[in-house]
Amino acid sequence: MRPRSATTLLLVLLLLPAVAAGLVLGPAAPARAGGSPPAIANGEDAVPGRYGFAVKLTMTGIPVAGGGRRDSSCTGALVAPRWVITAGHCFKNTRGTHVSRVVARLTTATAGRTDLSGTGGHKVKVIAVKQSPVTDVALARLAEPITDIAPVTLNRKAPKMGTLVRLAGYGRTVDDDPSSLATHLQTGQFKVASLSRGYVGMRGHAPRSTTSPCSQDSGGPYFTQRGDEAVLVSVVSRGPSCPHAKVDLSGRVDTIAGWITGIIGRPAPPKASAPKPAKAPAKKPVTATPSAPASDDSALAAAVRGPGADPVVRTALATFVVVGFGAVPALVLGNRRRRRDHQRSGVRRHRR
Repeated sequence: MRPRSATTLLLVLLLLPAVAAGLVLGPAAPARAGGSPPAIANGEDAVPGRYGFAVKLTMTGIPVAGGGRRDSSCTGALVAPRWVITAGHCFKNTRGTHVSRVVARLTTATAGRTDLSGTGGHKVKVIAVKQSPVTDVALARLAEPITDIAPVTLNRKAPKMGTLVRLAGYGRTVDDDPSSLATHLQTGQFKVASLSRGYVGMRGHAPRSTTSPCSQDSGGPYFTQRGDEAVLVSVVSRGPSCPHAKVDLSGRVDTIAGWITGIIGRPAPPKASAPKPAKAPAKKPVTATPSAPASDDSALAAAVRGPGADPVVRTALATFVVVGFGAVPALVLGNRRRRRDHQRSGVRRHRR
């Protein structure tokens, strides 16, 4: 039997290589919950219950050129109880032209469901489409309103360069890998990198510089947070194959906000509470005051009108009134004549 100290020394010597390897390589990366790949390439899982306005549009039976049908999906955002905003190219015919109608046999909108394997939120049929005339944006009308989810608010000012925005989407990790399609809402941060009349350029910021939208993230909302309110800046349109660190283009919202509200209507203003009626001022008690003696004018009027008035006084007063009122026109006419003569003389003096 070996001495105890020798055995301990032997164990230490055997474990040294493993400890050294651990220090060099660092701790092992934690496994992703559920083992599912992320979507919005190099993005991250959205917190359950957050971004309930994000919508997955599922198209079943889209016509294909030359015959046949296929299935696909897009992302969108609830912009009103009956309307979802998304990319215009999510609704196109077999020639690739954007159309203002539903093209698949069935198109459904799933909203308020962070994890698509769950049963929360809403699943509503899409019944109509409106295409923007100036950018890659469309509005999809729902068969029933969704009233328990706050829609996004439209941005109405041009976004500033470098502004940080967030994207939410149900797309893939890799463009050409259908198995990478997300079953959990994904999110990531981006910076405004370019601006044109119809489009906003976005570049990945976090969790990585290569965070980028992928296939079937089309129509996904880029938005900023204003307290609890999400303000929609643009929607995913097109870009390089993901993942990448380049600029993606998104359909700009502020330049078409008038067109959008013309279709979906403006949000109802909050109901104002009726103002409380003002309290009437307390009435002051009325105290009886001794009647004042009649003035000379009132006495004179009473003398004229009263039934017992002296006839001589009444006659004198009537004569005074007639003569007095007759003198007024004469006085006015005299003043006008003197003023006219003064003006004429003044004009003549000026002409000299």
